[in-house]
Amino acid sequence: MRRHVTAYGFLSAALVVFAVFSWYPIVRGVVLSFQQVNFVTSPDWVGWENFERLFADPLFGVAWRNTLYFTLLALLLGFGVPFLTAVVLNELRHAKGYFRLLVYLPVMLPPVVTALLWKWFYDPGPGLFNSVLRGLGLPALQWLDSADTSMISLVLVITWANMGSATLIYLAALQTIPGELYEAADLDGAGIVKKVWHITIPQTKFVILMLLLLQVVATMQIFTEPFIMTGGGPEESTVTVLLLLYRYAFYYNDFGTASALSLILFAVLGVFSFLYLKITKKADA
Repeated sequence: MRRHVTAYGFLSAALVVFAVFSWYPIVRGVVLSFQQVNFVTSPDWVGWENFERLFADPLFGVAWRNTLYFTLLALLLGFGVPFLTAVVLNELRHAKGYFRLLVYLPVMLPPVVTALLWKWFYDPGPGLFNSVLRGLGLPALQWLDSADTSMISLVLVITWANMGSATLIYLAALQTIPGELYEAADLDGAGIVKKVWHITIPQTKFVILMLLLLQVVATMQIFTEPFIMTGGGPEESTVTVLLLLYRYAFYYNDFGTASALSLILFAVLGVFSFLYLKITKKADA
């Protein structure tokens, strides 16, 4: 008993911090989702009205469609590019540290700075990208001002800004693979593609699956880039779930409906994570 009391005594500070800053906000958010509250007057219990208001809002479906579309694009680009970059860096024999720093450098920039920087890159007038296109004799593009290109433009920003962390994690995993496997593959005459497919991917499967889950959870909570770069436009083509949540809370002062939307997002991500873990557990069995 004394050992247990001592152990929980050392854990108490961390438990208090988690309780106050993690667990209590979750419980409070669940309660708020069933209330009409403005933090000035006493809250009113409204039951499911906040959820009914959400489902009646045309932007609710638009936000989910945009978020899922963004997540799909981010997986196609942002999931494969860091892995391929790590494979290339792992094969380098010189200046490894320099290239690793170069790849990781965007991660050290604050997200707001990254968004503002790329917003200038995409500027239809003096922006860097359109200046390069004009210099090559190609027509300029409406990167952020067209519903056809706005989402893919945001995906490029996210991929560039966050690929450094994933690349270094992949690189660390690649360096744990025994070199004898590649030597045996070389003796069998295997090319780079076969070595990656039959050795690299199976040996790093756990890291790949872990990063896949983390990326899906992160990309479905995208907010900073559309908020700063497009504001949800053009034609609401970049309104995401979190951006809609922000509008409910701070544009409409409807914190109850905002909490209801956050609860739905929490439930969707929770179900996805549960199914993902079940599927991967069966695959490993």
